[in-house]
Amino acid sequence: MPLIVMCGFPCSGKTRRAVELQGYFEQNTERKVHNVGDGTLGIEKNAVYADSQNEKNVRGSLRAEAERRINKEDIVILDSLNYIKGYRYELFCLIKHTQTPHCLVYCLTSAEVSSTWNTERDVEEQYTQEILDALVLRFETPDSRNRWDSPLFTIQKEDTLPFEAISDAIFKRKAPPPNQSTQSQPLSSTNFLYELDKVTQDVLMAILNSQKTSVPGDLIAVPGATENISFATFCISLNMAELRKLRRQFISYTKMHPTENIGHIANMFVQYLNKSIH
Repeated sequence: MPLIVMCGFPCSGKTRRAVELQGYFEQNTERKVHNVGDGTLGIEKNAVYADSQNEKNVRGSLRAEAERRINKEDIVILDSLNYIKGYRYELFCLIKHTQTPHCLVYCLTSAEVSSTWNTERDVEEQYTQEILDALVLRFETPDSRNRWDSPLFTIQKEDTLPFEAISDAIFKRKAPPPNQSTQSQPLSSTNFLYELDKVTQDVLMAILNSQKTSVPGDLIAVPGATENISFATFCISLNMAELRKLRRQFISYTKMHPTENIGHIANMFVQYLNKSIH
């Protein structure tokens, strides 16, 4: 049955809202509710989110646990950061394959509020400030115009959850119809989508960090690539918004024309950027 995907910054109230949803559905329906999240895996957050491979493994475990729990009767709440757009798309492919509705509950807070709430936790449950800041920087805001982010419920800290609207979204909507790709290989591209997202993000961070010290004519080395980015004069003026736009364009193209060798993604993105900024 339905999948409810929680989403938000670290320490943005996701778990509290997930517990509220679980209580509501247990009291108002006869369905079993499964709350799947970082807590159920017993992970050490700072160790996981400081290492990309560990983080990838945890995401895979959460997705697998959610998939295992989804059936015709129960409700599954996925309580984690779910901050990567590509990962939310993978979850959307999952619910298309299983032909069940879903919705996204986005707990919207500022970075300052999340940081404050983090310091109010028990020490062993806190994120380090460095990890929290990095996760906030990497967060990709949900957009209801995207099928995988819709229906979207944006909840601020003072809001009351719209329980009835969420209930209607998962019980009164038809599941998205499966297409040929989700029927034949629903998650075959999971690793590719993750690597595509991560590698391109790493390249952007390398560029932004280099802007602090590079001068025109320098070559920027980026992780995972044998080719360098030429630091042209007007590259200095490229801001994060412009770089993200180029990244989105590259991701859209690459999803339509995927490479069989994931190791080529970094070089492909570097080549794309060099052509785009010259």
